Amino acid sequence: MWFVYILICSDDTFYTGVTTDVDRRLRQHNWEIVWWAKYTRIRKPVQLIYKLEFKSRSEACIEESRIKKLTRQQKEEFIKKDS
Repeated sequence: MWFVYILICSDDTFYTGVTTDVDRRLRQHNWEIVWWAKYTRIRKPVQLIYKLEFKSRSEACIEESRIKKLTRQQKEEFIKKDS
């Protein structure tokens, strides 16, 4: 399974990504596991605020792309609606 996830960073920005293991990826973003998560490296700690499961990577990537194109307000409404 693949997941689209949204994090809220310490500077109150959103980060959207795709992974097969949300817990591992969250630990990488918070540098509990060393990883080059460039955007979140200077914005940690980050917190998971949304995740959605997909059957394939392509479906997850399409949703990730769609979410990344939303404005901040649209993302907030999307997260609130689906929570």
